[in-house]
Amino acid sequence: MGSKNKLRRFKENETFDNVVQPSREEVQNNTLKLKGNWRKNFFKNENPLVLELGCGKGEYSISLARANKNINFLGVDIKGARFWRGAKTALEENLNNVGFLRTQIELVDHIFDENEVDEIWITFPDPQIKFKRTKHRLTNCDFLQKYKRILKPDGVVHLKTDSEFMHGYTLGLLHGLGEIIEYAHHDVYGSDGAPATVTDIQTFYENQYLEEGKKITYIRFKFR
Repeated sequence: MGSKNKLRRFKENETFDNVVQPSREEVQNNTLKLKGNWRKNFFKNENPLVLELGCGKGEYSISLARANKNINFLGVDIKGARFWRGAKTALEENLNNVGFLRTQIELVDHIFDENEVDEIWITFPDPQIKFKRTKHRLTNCDFLQKYKRILKPDGVVHLKTDSEFMHGYTLGLLHGLGEIIEYAHHDVYGSDGAPATVTDIQTFYENQYLEEGKKITYIRFKFR
């Protein structure tokens, strides 16, 4: 994508009422007024709140929002030029139950209050395979603690990825921590019991992975 195109999308995002772009200082200083009030002040309802972390173009958030009108979905990504597409689609389709947040994922526990979130989706994250990149892996111990803090006591986390490494790493970590693994499979399209929300929604890149013969893995888990 050219720099002019990115700038145009950044400018357009600023006009979208379904996009929130707080400064890092605002978040870290706990002055973000939406914290603890996302349902009431952003979505204008009291429906469940579901996050998609690393939402990219927002394809998963949009598809989930279309199918679940009584649930609020919020796509989170630092790359606003990417989720511009999802935000624009939501406005074009009058999808009032989906929004987008531009921020670093490591700040989620500063943006959402304790027990504010019902579910988290992590879709096709960078597995950060190199050891020195472990701190950026979205299912490492630090991130898991952040998710546990913002999730309701019975909150669910979904991990969908084409990375066998990420799948195995996360499963091993969850077993070691004694968390509740509700479902896990290394090939959801080769499994009879995979949830519909996992197999019915396919992103652009997921389609590419499938064409290349890659298997798509999935884990659904809860914290004790």
